Amino acid sequence: MDLPEILNRLQISGETEAPSPSLLPGPPVATVLSQIQELLQAGKSSKTKEDILQDVMRLFETADSLWLFSSCCHSEGSDLGKVYVGFTGTLVQYAALPRCETDSGELCESWYSSVPGKACTVAGVLLRLVRRLGASNVVLPCGSTAAPVRSLVRKLLPPVFVFSAAHMQGLPWTDAQSELAARELLAASVQTAGCETLTELLCGKTSSDDEGILGPVLELLKPEMKKETWKLNQATKHVFSWTLIQVSRPWLCSYLDWVFPPSLLISDDYRTENKVLGVHCLHHIVLNVPAAALRQFNRAQVLYHALFNHLYTPEAHLIQAVLPCLLDLLSVLEKPPQKAGDPRKATRYDEVLRLVLTHMEMEHKIPLRRVYARNIPPFIDRLGIVIVRHLKRLERVIVGYLEVYDGPEEVARLYTLQALENTIQHAWPRYRTTMCDCKYWENILLHCMCNSQEKH
Repeated sequence: MDLPEILNRLQISGETEAPSPSLLPGPPVATVLSQIQELLQAGKSSKTKEDILQDVMRLFETADSLWLFSSCCHSEGSDLGKVYVGFTGTLVQYAALPRCETDSGELCESWYSSVPGKACTVAGVLLRLVRRLGASNVVLPCGSTAAPVRSLVRKLLPPVFVFSAAHMQGLPWTDAQSELAARELLAASVQTAGCETLTELLCGKTSSDDEGILGPVLELLKPEMKKETWKLNQATKHVFSWTLIQVSRPWLCSYLDWVFPPSLLISDDYRTENKVLGVHCLHHIVLNVPAAALRQFNRAQVLYHALFNHLYTPEAHLIQAVLPCLLDLLSVLEKPPQKAGDPRKATRYDEVLRLVLTHMEMEHKIPLRRVYARNIPPFIDRLGIVIVRHLKRLERVIVGYLEVYDGPEEVARLYTLQALENTIQHAWPRYRTTMCDCKYWENILLHCMCNSQEKH
């Protein structure tokens, strides 16, 4: 039977405080939802399926809470949690992105033309279901509470969260309406769960609270974040990275084994945009996981080698992501250079800075020069007096970058001047005896000022 016939047979009316037995005769909700799934999975036109979903919205708006969510009496013997999770999966699949079989993991934008409209409709259905779950607190004739509604909410929210995250980030398969619908659905999910923030929904109220849905969400994503599968759905990596960014200390440490391998996998891809996305995920992990946990099982060392190899890729966006991540990771792997003991041995700080200075000397692309210049001052500050090991090469880099005009904003020159200032502050005991005299630097700076005035 089609959906209008199902609605007529159920005799849907407004919700009442004491449900009348006349509303209960008819097929159980499990049977109705099963038939709706069959209609959505049947080979019919998209318009017909859109009409079905509109009717489902009305069903969730007007049907009695006892009939919808009670696992006893009328629906006794039915596992409503499993029924609703399966029904939600069918809805999400209806608005899912086409499967990508290409090695790039990217599809043409024309493939996504129908996705925003479907996502809006599915978000509307799920929004009404989530709101009804949040408003349901009915006492049944048998004396028990409707559902367990709370258990049903906990089972439904993970797939609803994944769906919302896939359609709210301004990606090629979204538009303004679908993004708004997804955000509204996510906000309703937070409210239905009795939480105040998204972090509380994911992680619970305290670090020892197991009421958060982060574990089930990562469990849903796990099969799709394997080496063989993560490119089949273009949305998966964005859902994973966005979810990861929402979780900070102290909760993230408990899920390190879940999030570290996929982040490393994404960063190891041959496409630059995937490398950048993976490095951002890894940087968030470095900042929000205790150093002891990162050093355990040699994770930090593996991450260091992966990031260090990225320094050989001449892409400005990637280098800008890698250098701050490396700087924070080095504080996990190494003692502060100023307190390394006597004599001070060369460390990974020196290894990274040596390679960066080598690349800076040879680099002629303005975007890369700006990125290198922006990230050198923090390295100098972190090394402190130990920067004297690199004074000769650093001097050549500073002079070379001050001599070259890099555009009206003078980004590279400004950061290079900051690098020079930091070097003088930290290495002043050796500065005058190791580098050129003050007159030389006066000439360099005056030449830089005159050149800047001429360009402007």
